[in-house]
Amino acid sequence: MKMDTDFHMAKGEGETGYINNSRFQRKALFETKRVLQKAVTGLCSVVQPPPGNLVVADLGCSSGENTLIFVSEVINAIRGYPLEVQFFLNDLPGNDFNYIFRSLENFKKSRSTKEEHRHRFTFLGCQGPTTPGFSLPKAFICFTHPIVSTGTLRYLPPHGLDVNSKTYLNKGNIYIAKTTPLSVVKLYQDQFQMDLLLFLRLRYEELVLGGNMVLTFLGRKNEDVYGGDLNHLSGLLAQSILCLVHKGLVQEEKLDAFNLPFYGPSVDEVKAVVRESELFDINSVKLFESNWDPYDDSEGHSIQHSIQSGENVAKSIRAVVEPLFASHFGGSVLDELFKEYARNITRHLESEKTMYSVIVLSLQRR
Repeated sequence: MKMDTDFHMAKGEGETGYINNSRFQRKALFETKRVLQKAVTGLCSVVQPPPGNLVVADLGCSSGENTLIFVSEVINAIRGYPLEVQFFLNDLPGNDFNYIFRSLENFKKSRSTKEEHRHRFTFLGCQGPTTPGFSLPKAFICFTHPIVSTGTLRYLPPHGLDVNSKTYLNKGNIYIAKTTPLSVVKLYQDQFQMDLLLFLRLRYEELVLGGNMVLTFLGRKNEDVYGGDLNHLSGLLAQSILCLVHKGLVQEEKLDAFNLPFYGPSVDEVKAVVRESELFDINSVKLFESNWDPYDDSEGHSIQHSIQSGENVAKSIRAVVEPLFASHFGGSVLDELFKEYARNITRHLESEKTMYSVIVLSLQRR
């Protein structure tokens, strides 16, 4: 698995591209709006950046309207402050930066009219990796906002589970399932803790004293590591891959060798790592839930159109993992894989309406 080339959102404006299948991430942005505004306005009143200058980094900006929604929220939050804002839009090299920069001119024109020239803002594209070990200039950033599509901070595959090890400790699974050994669970947990600690240490070096950071990522709402929302989603995806194995379209060894580089932590796990780092104070932490189907805004416990919801969920997941799956399983099987995945999700939703658990964490540099 090559993180720098294989781990990015699906490009393009087509049916399976991230741009047209990122409504869940957009809903998460609006859900975190108040936390974001509070962090930015608090920073403006406390931190003394270079004269009239605020530097903001979006780590994992991806592409599409969501990136500019975040930018808009920051600009809205600094009304009344005579600041020049610099935005670092950061993601892996494979990200579709062309789409972002094609959209910037119209965006800047619209903001110039609305803001009556009270603010100047500059966009700096940083096509560097958003893996935990990446860093920007030290003591430079005033505010950073890592939000990862399905969120999540991106972690490296657990050591001992990478595809080159030839040691298939999690056979038949691609994440933590009921049949996953505790030793594999421990590998995921250790990797999460190590990566998040490294991430925090590097963000500490980048942020000015008192600088703020808002993290938004998928987690789980209880301490049962086998019972998180990502477990259900990935379990259904593993079943879909197994179906292709039975059809002779995918080798079984390919399934056994693949493990998702994600981990959905509990709130307590996240807080424990932050405390261990001794680098940040927790301003706030909350967990909210959102329907699997990004187009389902209902609050009830039933699914009105399970087939359509199954297709919506499959498309939203495909937009995030397609390059990764194409690299490992081959692009020729993806259409069949995600058709099967949509069917599996439909059957699941007919018996249980399941929600994402999203953690929003606001931190301040000590």
